[in-house]
Parts: sequence; C-alpha cells; structure tokens
Amino acid sequence: MENASKFYIDGKWVEPISHQISELIDPSTEKVYAKVAMGSAADVDKAVKAARRAFATFSKTSVSERIDLLQKLDAIFRRREREIAETVTQEMGMPISLSTTGLLDWCKVHTAETIEILRKFEFAEKLGTTTVYKDPIGVVGLITPWNFPIGQVFTKILPAMATGCTMVLKPSQLTPLDAIILAEIMDEAGVPAGVFNLVNGDGRTVGEAISQHPDIDMVSFTGSTRAGVQISKSAADTVKRVVTELGGKSANIIVDDADFPSAIESAIANCFFINGQACDAGTRLLVPRNRLEETVKLAAAAAEANVVGPPSDPKTTLGPVMNANQFKSIQEHIKSGIEEGARLVAGGLGRPDGFEAGYFVKPTVFADVQPGMAIYKDEIFGPVLSIVAYEDLDDAIRIANDTEYGLAAHITGKDMEKVRKLARELRAGSVYVNSPDWDPKAPFGGYRQSGNGRECGEYGFNEYLELKAVVGHG
Repeated sequence: MENASKFYIDGKWVEPISHQISELIDPSTEKVYAKVAMGSAADVDKAVKAARRAFATFSKTSVSERIDLLQKLDAIFRRREREIAETVTQEMGMPISLSTTGLLDWCKVHTAETIEILRKFEFAEKLGTTTVYKDPIGVVGLITPWNFPIGQVFTKILPAMATGCTMVLKPSQLTPLDAIILAEIMDEAGVPAGVFNLVNGDGRTVGEAISQHPDIDMVSFTGSTRAGVQISKSAADTVKRVVTELGGKSANIIVDDADFPSAIESAIANCFFINGQACDAGTRLLVPRNRLEETVKLAAAAAEANVVGPPSDPKTTLGPVMNANQFKSIQEHIKSGIEEGARLVAGGLGRPDGFEAGYFVKPTVFADVQPGMAIYKDEIFGPVLSIVAYEDLDDAIRIANDTEYGLAAHITGKDMEKVRKLARELRAGSVYVNSPDWDPKAPFGGYRQSGNGRECGEYGFNEYLELKAVVGHG
C-alpha cells in the first residue's frame, strides 16, 4: 500500500517524524503481510495543530456544505468498498461474507442516517428568554478498535464532520490499512486540509498523546475497559470530554415461550459474530432450567455447523481471531471452564482439525456454567458461549445483571408484554428483542464499566456539541 509508511496531516501525506515500523500479521496464516509507520507524540502534536487551524473555518461551514462533503465521501467509499472489505478481511480475519455485507452496510447506512439527521438538526433552540446554541466542541481525538475497524471509524468521523468538528484519528495499530484507504477517500472528496488527520501508532504512545493533549477538546474511544480507564485518567488533567464504548459480557435470555430451535441458532450466530469478537455479543445464554438439555443439544449442533476456514473463502462463517495474544487468552479461558467444572458440549482446546497455522479457535459451548467461573464473568472475546440455567424470570434478571458490564442484553420470546417488562429491568445500554436488524437511529453505549456517553443517531451528535445559553436573547 503506497501510503502505509506515511500519515495524513493537514491535507497531505507526510513522512513520520520518527521512523518506527510495525509489522502486520495475517491472522489466518501468522505471516507478515504489510508494514506500517508508527507515530510519536510529535506527530500527534503536528496533527492537532493542523486540526486547530482548520477548526476556525470548518466550524463555521454551512449545513449544506457539510452534507455535500458527506455525500462525496459516500460516493467514493462505494467505489472502493470491495477493496476496503478485502483489506479488513486480511487485517483481522473477518469472513469476506461479512466484510462485504454487514461491515460495508454499516458504513453506508450510518452515512445516510447522518445526512438525514443533519438536514433536520436544530443548532439553536429557544427556551423562554434564552437561546441555546449547540456549537461544535472543537478538535476531537478518535481512537478506534480492531474488531470492527472501518465501521467504528465511521461511527466517529460522521458525527464529528456533521457537527463541524475537526479530528485526529488513531485506528488500532493492528488494523490501520482500512483507515489509510479512508484518508485517501477524504482527500479525494475534497475535505478541507486539517479537518481530518490520521496518525497511526500504539496506545501507549499515540493514544496517550491524544488523551493528554491540551488542545484536544474531546476523546472518543472504543476498546477494552482497561484501556478506557487509562485514557480517562490521561485526559483528566486537561478536563476534556471523554466518550468511551468499552467491554461487555451480555446476557441472551430465551423466554420459555420462544421457538427454541430458531432462538438457539440465532444465539450461536450472535455469540460467534465477527469470530466471537463483538463487544455486544450475547455470550451468556440464559434458558429455563426445564429447557436446559434441549438447549444443550441445539447449541452443540448449531456450533458444530459453523464452517471454520480462511476468511477469504465465501463459505467460511468463522475465521481466525485477531492475534496470538487473543488466541492464548481464549485457550486459557476454555481450559479454565473445563477445570472449574463447566460441561463442555462443543469445541474445546486447540485449533480445529486440519489447521496447523492461523489463530483459529474451535466453536465452543459450555453448559452448567456457574457464577464465579471465569467464563461466566470475563469478556473472553472469542467464539465461546456459556449456557446458564434460570429458575424463573426474576432469576433471569438477577443473572443478566450480575456483571460489572452493561453494554447490551438480548431477549427472545413471543409474549411481548412480558418481553418489554423484562427489557426494562435489564441494566444495559441496548436490549435487542427477537434478533432485530440494527436501527441506525438507536443510541449505542453502556452502563457501568461498559463506558460513558452514546454513539449513533441524534444522540451521537450531542457528544460532539457544546451548549451555550444566551440568556435574555429572546
């Protein structure tokens, strides 16, 4: 890739100030396939200065001007979407059947939704004798994860651009190439110099520099709870806004009146989405005790029906996990589940048969999982499902809320009055009922250690705005 050794700062591709290089490993082969430049605090400072200069004019652009930029971005993205999908598949092992559909659709749907919101959005509101203005917050630092690369980038750049902010993006050091393509798209779309800046690097250097920089007004971070805590601490001295979308250990409650064959098949698909690396996946499957053995048989069959294989193969439903560290952690959790007495009903330790290399994990299901077990409470981030039996719906609520996280929950059932009551009792930022399609208008974010703030839709806009009350104006 031509620009892999450069950063995009102030509307130009520039050489890094430092000359550190990182090798990218293909998770399906464990071989190096690319090298990228790694940034420094000095590179971040250069990008922030460009963003600050650009903010003076971009913050005053009209809604129609910003809509025009978003439409150009969308048109060029669509022209290069196959290249982006194939890049993500190589970067992090996402099956090509997903990267060419769900991932690309996420970007396109959210772009359309952002444009629709922007057309109608009121940047001033009358309240009595006061006018409340909603101003762009300023320069924003955007730090994105590896598990849904370009999708999470779009979730952040769209509201930033729409509200008139300028930005410095640091994608995951493990999946930087799709963000480089995005920078090329931004350049071709005519985004003014300094509005969008890209600096690749690791969290301890570039991420820390973004969090601590006194001229960055807000940081939006998606990733692990551990890293989110560190970013919040680093940002505290400059009292900037910090929006975080962090980890999860979500419950998937199957109500007794559900169609169990369909519900369990959907539960497996949900848990194993993105090779088991979705932050809002229902990794704890809660079922009535009198349906436990039926569930075990259905879940084992559904897990074993997955096609594990090279992510570039359209038939593959489960590709490799991200890297060696992730593979090791998942194996340790599977071993822990066995040693702590959970019943292994599918999968287990080691690679699937026929795989000598690559970070491939057997699609794994445990039953008889109890509170206190590591597989009950830890975010494993791999294709590992824990089945937990409940006595009644009050017990299901207690189990579902028995977590330090609160990103999401899932419910499947036919009695909608019962389902709605159940949803209201769950301490989670999103509750998905009967495996719905994603609604781009819905706010996304978590309770407790799953983060602060919300992304997506109009609620996502508000994170990038400051309120100014002009009293006596009316």
